[in-house]
Amino acid sequence: MRILFLLPVLIAIIFAQESSAARLKDISSIRGVRENQLIGYGIVVGLKGTGDGKSEFTAKSMARMLDKLGVKLDGNSVESKNVAAVVVTANLPAFGKAGNPLDVTVSAIGDSASLEGGMLLQTPMRAANEEVFAVAQGSILIGASGKDGFTTVGRVPNGAIIERDMTADFSSRKMFRLTLHNPDFITAARAILTINKQLGGQYATAKDAATIDIITPFSYENRGVELMATIEAIDVNPDSKARVVINERTGTVIIGDRVRISKIAISQGSLSVKVQGKTPKDPVTEEKVAVVDAGVSVGDLVQALNRLGVSPKDLITLLQSIKAAGALHGELEVL
Repeated sequence: MRILFLLPVLIAIIFAQESSAARLKDISSIRGVRENQLIGYGIVVGLKGTGDGKSEFTAKSMARMLDKLGVKLDGNSVESKNVAAVVVTANLPAFGKAGNPLDVTVSAIGDSASLEGGMLLQTPMRAANEEVFAVAQGSILIGASGKDGFTTVGRVPNGAIIERDMTADFSSRKMFRLTLHNPDFITAARAILTINKQLGGQYATAKDAATIDIITPFSYENRGVELMATIEAIDVNPDSKARVVINERTGTVIIGDRVRISKIAISQGSLSVKVQGKTPKDPVTEEKVAVVDAGVSVGDLVQALNRLGVSPKDLITLLQSIKAAGALHGELEVL
């Protein structure tokens, strides 16, 4: 009876309204549905004297390429400042199909001064299993980064063509697994309750704080695409830990809305701040004082300190000291 009495309370807590909700597709990913990284070694030609020059591997690569084209040369005799050796990278989409284009990034690996104006020659793109999944070729664009002197990295928009389909038996799956980007027990519990409500049965279970398993309902058999479209559109209120993130180099302080502080008095130089109860017996009468109720958020304290003209550097020091005193209830992360 006690469990039955507490169950509605638990559900009410799990479904407590937050300041913002997110679609399940934005806070999780489907296991096995991801991009694959591709890499290749290629040659860029047509440079205006900004190539690798006497680089050994560039000369051998050029000799090997010309040999395939029917031109027999000694590798050591190929010297040109108009040629550069590069590494070509790209991301292959989860459901990439043969014939679809890909954007590729080209990066110099020799002593080339610039790839501006160059042409990438046909380059096989391999996955981690050494199999070729795409072939890249095209004119290199340096873009805005070239204005800042970064001319050894460029892009070739739609510069690669996928050579084979990414095979995946998706629609007929009997089970799907979602992985939360930020593992959290409350978020996982909210997600499975919302999914089961949407599907009208007990189809979703949480394996841990990051993993949600979904059994395909009979009504969605061989309709995995429609099932995932329904589930990914579900709104879930993600929960998170109370956290303060500090970047000492830039003086940036990011504070979560759940961070709270206990009753504490702070003193630093001419600054004196006291956090007290709502009905203090002895009001503070010092010249520079910010009075804040106990249990308020750190954001309220920061606003009070800002009104007193506290610098970002002093604010960071104060937050670290409050955490050391055990009065800041939340994680303090220093970048």
